[in-house]
Amino acid sequence: MADATRNLVEIRERIAKAAAEAGRSAEDVALVAVSKTFDGDAIRPVLEAGQRIFGENRVQEAQGKWPQLRETFSDIELHLIGPLQSNKAKEAVALFDVIESVDREKIAKALADEMEKQGRKLPCYVQVNTGLEPQKAGIDPRETVDFVKRCREVHGLDVVGLMCIPPLEENPGPHFALLEKLAREAGVAQLSMGMSGDFETAIGFGATSVRVGSAIFGAR
Repeated sequence: MADATRNLVEIRERIAKAAAEAGRSAEDVALVAVSKTFDGDAIRPVLEAGQRIFGENRVQEAQGKWPQLRETFSDIELHLIGPLQSNKAKEAVALFDVIESVDREKIAKALADEMEKQGRKLPCYVQVNTGLEPQKAGIDPRETVDFVKRCREVHGLDVVGLMCIPPLEENPGPHFALLEKLAREAGVAQLSMGMSGDFETAIGFGATSVRVGSAIFGAR
């Protein structure tokens, strides 16, 4: 069994265990396999093992591999999990199935305009900068509820959840708890939180999807 395939089985087992410990069903937690920096040859064995939800950080990189992979695997669900520039909104809407990194008005408007033009209404997540890190994308937690409302009412976006990436050097638990609280206040059901090093903790705080890359594909 290839390393990535073996890793995928292990991650699924760990998700099931963490969900059970939290009194939840493993079926309530989606695994987003983060394939950024890995080419089609590295991704294909994971697809053949049954994984269908993937995350990519950059529009241009994703354009270089996913159209070809989709010729064989037509039921892929591709998430954009990295920062989006407004000049890439057209390509993002055409290629991705879910946008997880809506974090400012300009992006919300650009996405809404492109979805209207292309006749696609993609589910979106608002990215929250729970650690208020100046170098990191995401909206201020204090502005999140109002921003979700504007995304829905002004721009007509289908905001289904919130996403966060806690600061590396901090305990992720309080950040996950904050995101869960904001989601309740904003009236959204989905929580995209938890990565290779902390996804089990995120599941305990209610994550509905976890984004796991290096623990499946190996070091970048």
